[in-house]
Amino acid sequence: MSRAHGANALFLAAFETAYGVPPATGFVKFPFVSSSLGSEQGLIDSDILGQGRDPAAPSRDVIKVEGDVVAPVDLRYFGHWLKALLGVPVTAGTGPYEHVYGSGAMALPSLAIEIGMPEVPAFFLIGGVRLNSLQMNFQRSGHANATFNAIGQGETRNNTSQGGVPATLPFKRFGQFQGQVKLDGAALANLTGANLTYTNNLERIETIRSDGKIDGADPTIAALTGAIDVRFADTALLDKATSGDPVALEFAYVISATEKLVIEAHEVYLPKPKRAISGPGGIQASFDWRAANNTVAGRMMTVTLTNDVETY
Repeated sequence: MSRAHGANALFLAAFETAYGVPPATGFVKFPFVSSSLGSEQGLIDSDILGQGRDPAAPSRDVIKVEGDVVAPVDLRYFGHWLKALLGVPVTAGTGPYEHVYGSGAMALPSLAIEIGMPEVPAFFLIGGVRLNSLQMNFQRSGHANATFNAIGQGETRNNTSQGGVPATLPFKRFGQFQGQVKLDGAALANLTGANLTYTNNLERIETIRSDGKIDGADPTIAALTGAIDVRFADTALLDKATSGDPVALEFAYVISATEKLVIEAHEVYLPKPKRAISGPGGIQASFDWRAANNTVAGRMMTVTLTNDVETY
């Protein structure tokens, strides 16, 4: 009997036309780093009395389908992830193409995701998947990855893949050394690390159903937060935080002018941080920022992916 290995696992995804109804075609084979997305059904301890000290059989609870997917930040596949997180982009250009995604969309698309272990064989098809959040770290070296939290409706197990012949794209990954962070249009000096988290704050529609599934996962008030860590070399950033005036932050991975990912937080508020001294080394300050809607841009965040993919 063969044993399943992560090296040979499959991760296929396709956008659904109707929520919770996996399509028959249109699947794409995604590269991924790890996944905990799947269904679980807990047990409820028995409350029966009068049958002795040993408990009666437990009851089954509702089905929960959720988990995290860690995906590489790449030039082409990442556009599909952004579409699921933020909605359909506005695309311009004739090659290279600029795909512009905006925060705050009232309706979000859903995915059907199949996670397969061909050795067993077992292929788990998860329908009604919506992306709840995105988390990214910017640092000096290492791989550029993004963590997506996902909420699904239901899962079925099949002995064969339901994805047909999935499409693939040329894989070109961004590296951390290609990352940059700007404050009000200028490179942020003395930066040692940064992170951002965008969340749709999905609300599970937990209606009473005989199959234990949810009716949907609807977006509520979005949020964009993060942190920037800087060496304490001057008071420029501290002065901005003390004033209470908003700033603009830009996070980007740039290979070239025609191959880049740019995330703009248009209106960011910085707290006044402590400056802890813990030893003889350099002194750092960490600013836990949060963003708000900007009336000029008409949104809180804009993400622009420039590549050679015609449409998403």
